[in-house]
Amino acid sequence: MKKHRLITASVSALALSLSASPASAAEDATHSLKIATFNASLNRDSAGELLQDLATPGNQQANNAAETIQHVNPDIILINEFDYDADHRAVNLFRENYLEVSINGSIPVQYPYAWTGPVNTGVSSGYDLNNNGKTDDPDDGWGYGKFPGQYGLVVYSKYPIKTEQVRTFQHFLWKDMPHALLPENEDGTSWYSDEVLSKFPLSSKTHADIPVDVDGTTIHVLADHPTPPIDGKGPERRNSRRNFDEIRMWADYVSGKADYLYDDNGVHGGLDLDANFVILGDHNSDPYDGNSWPGAIAQLLDNPRIVDTQPTSDGGATESALQAGVNISHRSDPKYDTADFNDNGHPGNLRVDYVLPNAGTTVEEAHVFWPKRDDALFRLTGLYPFPTSDHRLVWAQLRFPTAPPAAQPQQQPNQQQSNNKPQSHSRHELLSSDKQDKQAVSKRSPQQLAKTGIPFNLLVVTGLAAALVSAGTLIVRKRRA
Repeated sequence: MKKHRLITASVSALALSLSASPASAAEDATHSLKIATFNASLNRDSAGELLQDLATPGNQQANNAAETIQHVNPDIILINEFDYDADHRAVNLFRENYLEVSINGSIPVQYPYAWTGPVNTGVSSGYDLNNNGKTDDPDDGWGYGKFPGQYGLVVYSKYPIKTEQVRTFQHFLWKDMPHALLPENEDGTSWYSDEVLSKFPLSSKTHADIPVDVDGTTIHVLADHPTPPIDGKGPERRNSRRNFDEIRMWADYVSGKADYLYDDNGVHGGLDLDANFVILGDHNSDPYDGNSWPGAIAQLLDNPRIVDTQPTSDGGATESALQAGVNISHRSDPKYDTADFNDNGHPGNLRVDYVLPNAGTTVEEAHVFWPKRDDALFRLTGLYPFPTSDHRLVWAQLRFPTAPPAAQPQQQPNQQQSNNKPQSHSRHELLSSDKQDKQAVSKRSPQQLAKTGIPFNLLVVTGLAAALVSAGTLIVRKRRA
């Protein structure tokens, strides 16, 4: 288990302790940011249905999702399973009619910036991908879905999104990943034909690199939602394999192993090794339990470029014991669970939702929003059929390095980098291109957290310490973790 500590420096002669938050870290760390991921189940059975539900305040499930977000009040949040519409109306309706409205006395939350984009779910492949003799099943889409845009995603932010630097990988072909875990028949032949593989995208929804400007420091929000590893009885295990490789994509992207990757604008390569990032999303993979391919999420959790924040809750541990069933045989500690799944068969409650920043990031807190049954807020999580979602909001309080240490994996040669520059945006401006649909929404001046500075008391302490050193009476030892 990794342990995360706030680094402190003490001057014993002065009987003073200077916390690394925020003053002593002002020069080499951002101020504290709360970043969250939430599969809010804001998906519907038909196109346009979510728009109808969000058009006016009062939809109970949307109320519950918004109130949950208001209680946590993250600075940046990814919402999974939020139906996509090309005009981005749902993104604005949820913000204006729910997030920005007090629900049950909770404080409204303001997100001047947002990004959403098209996804592969519900987009017909025209092929019989599950070999059942039909070509029009939800399972025959490039991602499972009943209509294009179902199970989409959106990022809300209190900080400006560098819209023109967003990279998406919706159309990257699965076969173009080296040593891809492509599904096979029992005799070792490919489950999919060459014709299908020539069009088959790796991402079941999309993978999006969304740079956010936090007072001059760029944080790359890496958002995705890999397909659930739900397979039939055949040996091909096509969904488990795809889930594994969808997770692998971000592992390669942040580790200098992504020269093979090309985004939807044709730009090759991954993230710079000195970049700050946070991987967010419902990855449908637990480290020890469930049905995912062995080692799937370990590609991220055990990656030296990534910090496992290990969020916990009392509610998750309690529900695992109360619901029993398959949970009894689980190897994972239930305090880490983030989803309440079927207990009478597989998979039971699991840890599948993640907030994973880059190495060098200080993790101040990390929690799963899962109240116990005697908590008044339990009404927001509840029991099946769930009032909001079968997933729980997961968040971490993070302080990113302003000069993150570079990892040492091999940097791939001839890696192309995007030369796009950030652009300011007017009120509710929507940006799109033929190759990549993007959105940056600016409704008002962002309600940013206070910028990190050097407070007066630190100046006094620093001056006094310097004076004592010059007098030969004090030695101040600086330590860096």
